[in-house]
Amino acid sequence: MNLTFLGTGTSFGVPVIGCECTVCSSDDVRDRRLRHALLVEREGRRLLVDTPPELRLQLVRAGVQDVEAVFLSHPHADHVHGIDDLRIFSLRARQPLPLYVAGEYEDELTQRFAYIWDRRRAEAEWAPVPQLTLHTFEDREALEVCGSRIIPIAFPHGGYGSYGFRMDDLAVIIDGKSVPEDAFPLFEGVRVLVINALWFGNPHPSHFNVEEAIETARRLQVPRTYLTHLSHKVDHETLESRLPQGVRAAYDGLTIEI
Repeated sequence: MNLTFLGTGTSFGVPVIGCECTVCSSDDVRDRRLRHALLVEREGRRLLVDTPPELRLQLVRAGVQDVEAVFLSHPHADHVHGIDDLRIFSLRARQPLPLYVAGEYEDELTQRFAYIWDRRRAEAEWAPVPQLTLHTFEDREALEVCGSRIIPIAFPHGGYGSYGFRMDDLAVIIDGKSVPEDAFPLFEGVRVLVINALWFGNPHPSHFNVEEAIETARRLQVPRTYLTHLSHKVDHETLESRLPQGVRAAYDGLTIEI
């Protein structure tokens, strides 16, 4: 199984509009961070995680020609506002693309992007909108997606909830602030953890900072951890130099084998 980090930035992305800080002005390509998205590939089957505003650019850069399904963590703009870019996949396959989202966010998603689910489009065969089959799930309800068993897990995200998942040896925590104690057993045997981490110090109310992410990985006893959802307050080289063994900083375009 391979995992590609399509985007590793926060909701602002890096560089931030109008910012001239050292990270936003950096020549290191690893400091250029589009909004969050992941691509999980196993035996030729591809699962896309989130649809950020730059999704088309991310997929073109990674040479992705098809995906089999999409998992949405939560409907914040930086995670879903590239949803229209999914239409090429349903158009090319001539069949709807499965889209998985927590049941609590079904109404919000379908109302915000009502044109996708507008019944009037059914009158026009293969209208120029994404053809999506919506599948809803509940916290910790096992799913069969792309031939793999996935367990969605809800993580506190301020006043919101964000869903990561366990998939074989991989666990993903997207936009989380903590791991519920009763969810710890779900991480047993995980070999690779992907976890959000904004910056060093200065705790955030809805995201891990770097120190909290490292401590969470230690408590979960995961041998390999990759930090993502990184802000412009930390550059890649400095971050890497300060991380303990087994913890790495992800960057856009990084592909790892699990």
